[in-house]
Amino acid sequence: LGALVSRDGEEQAAKKDTDPKNLDMPQTKSKMEKLFGFRKEDLTSWHSLVSLLNRPTDPASLGIFRCLFGLLMVIDITQERGLSHLDYKYLDGAPVCRFPLFNVVQPLPMDWMYLVYVVMFFGALGIMLGCFYRLSCLMFISTYWYIFLLDKTAWNNHSYLYGLIGFQLTFMDANRYWSIDGLRRPSIRNAHVPLWNYTLLRTQIFIVYFLAGLKKLDADWVEGYSMSYLAHHWLFDPFKVILPVELVNLLVVHGGGLILDLTAGYLLFFDATRPYAFFFVSYFHCMNSQLFSIGMFSYTMMASSPLFCYTDWPRRFFARFPAFLRAVLPLTSPDPQPSTSCVYNEIQSTSTNPQETPPVAKAPRLKLKHKLAAIFTILYITEQLFLPYSHFITQGYNNWTNGLYGYSWDMMVHSRSHQHVKITYKDGKTGEIGYLNPGVFTQSRRWKDHGDMLKQYATCLNHFLPRYNISDPEIYFDIWVSINERFQQRIFDPRVDVVKVDWSPFRPNTWLMPLLVDLSPWRTKFQEIEGSLDNQTEIVFIADFPGLHLENFVSEDLGNTSISVLQGQVNVEIVEEKKNYTLQPGEQMKVSAGAYHKVYTVSEVPSCYMYIYVNTTETALQENFTKLHDLQERVRNGTETEPLPPQLQPLIAADGDEGSEVNATDPIVQLFLKRQRRMKEVKKRREAGALERLERFAVKKYSTMRRGFLMTAIAMRNLVVGLPSLEQLTREVAFANMKEPQTEANQDERVKDEVEHC
Repeated sequence: LGALVSRDGEEQAAKKDTDPKNLDMPQTKSKMEKLFGFRKEDLTSWHSLVSLLNRPTDPASLGIFRCLFGLLMVIDITQERGLSHLDYKYLDGAPVCRFPLFNVVQPLPMDWMYLVYVVMFFGALGIMLGCFYRLSCLMFISTYWYIFLLDKTAWNNHSYLYGLIGFQLTFMDANRYWSIDGLRRPSIRNAHVPLWNYTLLRTQIFIVYFLAGLKKLDADWVEGYSMSYLAHHWLFDPFKVILPVELVNLLVVHGGGLILDLTAGYLLFFDATRPYAFFFVSYFHCMNSQLFSIGMFSYTMMASSPLFCYTDWPRRFFARFPAFLRAVLPLTSPDPQPSTSCVYNEIQSTSTNPQETPPVAKAPRLKLKHKLAAIFTILYITEQLFLPYSHFITQGYNNWTNGLYGYSWDMMVHSRSHQHVKITYKDGKTGEIGYLNPGVFTQSRRWKDHGDMLKQYATCLNHFLPRYNISDPEIYFDIWVSINERFQQRIFDPRVDVVKVDWSPFRPNTWLMPLLVDLSPWRTKFQEIEGSLDNQTEIVFIADFPGLHLENFVSEDLGNTSISVLQGQVNVEIVEEKKNYTLQPGEQMKVSAGAYHKVYTVSEVPSCYMYIYVNTTETALQENFTKLHDLQERVRNGTETEPLPPQLQPLIAADGDEGSEVNATDPIVQLFLKRQRRMKEVKKRREAGALERLERFAVKKYSTMRRGFLMTAIAMRNLVVGLPSLEQLTREVAFANMKEPQTEANQDERVKDEVEHC
């Protein structure tokens, strides 16, 4: 019901226009009408519902939102949409595996992709200015959804939301207020908009919050496992003054996020709670803008909050500005003019003498477009409520989590870490086996968690590998993932040739390994074990299925590595020694560094074991750093009496000339000085003042936008007059990069290096 709300201020504006003669009609509002803005009778018939959804409403709030959304999309196109690095992503001729939603959707040549972005940019600019509004909306959403469907690996909830809002605005009358179209066409300037325009946007924002809250009722979120690392961020330092980190994680990060998402839509809706909602929602989004790389999402959500206010709030807000500024500010008066998009109550009198019989409201006449608008509103809201729970239909996209990330509003509910990824190919003719670097031919890492993308990736590898004399290759993936701090375990069956396996969007993936949720209680034990270790010891928890084995190579840096069994039974094979050792729960053994070993699960139930290791190389390096730091401190305070040997002299030179590189022959001293410079830079950035931070932010954004626009200009020139010489093109790209042109190695040679034969 929250989406259908119209505030008292909206009703008053509507009634004023529905009664052009300003006849006094006493109104007695029910409690429901005062609270929700409409009467129960408005929902009792189709005619009443259509009239309600098309009720005339002030266009001011919608016009301001349109302008802000367009502005944010203009900025977003140069950043998260990728205009500034478009040439890296769509370089012509580059052997790249892509992951579109539909395989028929493919990128255009690079210069034409720049043209697509130009159309999208001017569409967003037109939305912001309200200039040729319908055309601008079509320009924006057609290109935006093309880019969106082109790459599933870039999907996220807020990118999906931008596309939805752009789609909604296409059908709305958002150019009725503070728009160039209003200056060109006085008939639409400051004209009423139907209530369904606000209904759709309010419902959409409500869904974003509320469904995100429902998704956070997942046990992993409630128990504090989804985003536990966030509690260590400096933004939560004020809470850590009164609470330990564990409670900050459980109560503030997870509990606070859950409560805010569940209640934000309701709190924004009601007048009494809206000021509190504005504070908490704004604080929440400001924190998110610092915690995550989410582009314009935080600002878009803050821009949407005023949609829940009285629709005439911009008039009252801008009326407070000095009179000399009002020429460039949005209108503060007069009242909105009637619009054919709205339904107005007709007033008729039952007597020739209006003083004897009061006028009564006549049922308004509904046009086809009013009924279509109501149908569109109902269907859209129904679809948006259904789609996040439609995964029982699109089962092929379900993995350990349901569906593709981006349209389910399960924001930040699942965190993953990947311990081990191995891609094996087998020549279909010779039987030769080899391995590929994980991610070869790709520009993303998200394929590792999704069966549909893995199928696309395997098909792409099957297409590219014959170029490197690998005939009819079979592709096998061995991917180990931990989700929400569980055991590292396989997500897909490593024995399946993914090239030949069947995949359908409507059938479950038969080669998906089940998530071992029965082992989730072990996470409490993990914390106890990790708490008992020193700072130099690291640990990895592994779970594997019966009949499978893990082949692992222990780096020479890990000089003290052991395997300890927690559950089940394993057989450890030392490959070089050709020896096998059987381990039961509670038993452990050391494994040699610089050698391969295999861990077979021989029990009938999944095995659970852990690697405990110390990076002896890093430990020794840290000890040397400590000695060098102590020596440097003694030299500074004059307590060092012995002369420094030549290889340690750079320690003194580094103090005297902090801004320049210091030559050091000893590799340990080189690393120490490099580490010191990096730490000083980090400290300087953290201690920078507000102006310096603002300058750094502005320079970064300027460089990003500058490169995007210059590369776009180069591409447009190429389309119009053709490609210039290679030397000229190199100079132009170097100028866009603000650096001297450099010779790059041939890309095919780099790709060949990633294909290793055994």
